[in-house]
Amino acid sequence: MDQQAKPQVDSSLKRRIDQDLKDALKKRDTLRLNVLRMLKSEIGYKEIEKGSKLSDEEVISVLSSSIKKRKESIEQFQKGGREDLVSREKAEAEVVSRYLPEQLNQEDLRGIIEQAIEQLKPTGPSSLGLIMKEIMPKVKGRADGRMVNQMVSAELQRIADSQNSTKSQEENRIM
Repeated sequence: MDQQAKPQVDSSLKRRIDQDLKDALKKRDTLRLNVLRMLKSEIGYKEIEKGSKLSDEEVISVLSSSIKKRKESIEQFQKGGREDLVSREKAEAEVVSRYLPEQLNQEDLRGIIEQAIEQLKPTGPSSLGLIMKEIMPKVKGRADGRMVNQMVSAELQRIADSQNSTKSQEENRIM
């Protein structure tokens, strides 16, 4: 009974990657084939680590991690003047990104940030961790964590600046 349940737990995203791997093999698309094999391997390692099949959310986490590694590699290769490797990493990142959910635009992300700020009522930049803890599960796989961090930091700084401005205006009225 337990063995019958395991194939049903297999994520649809993982099945899609398997199917696309077969398709790339038939079409002799070496770039896509190599990337999909690598993704399948990374997913397999995570499943071994976890001791069970991964859900779609967990597969998305593996894919997001893969994209992040590629972005970091692109930055390093650009610094090193290795445009050949930059273009290869970009092409691989493009293949991986096809399996991620649609990325949030800045307006949608800003709305999520504003909602979290209104809900948690932060006092300033020191509340960054609290806000990030609230936001990241909502945007996981759909927004770059570094960009979210920068946007939240800027918004918290704006809040702190407006609070400081209000305090100095009140002090001026008292004097």
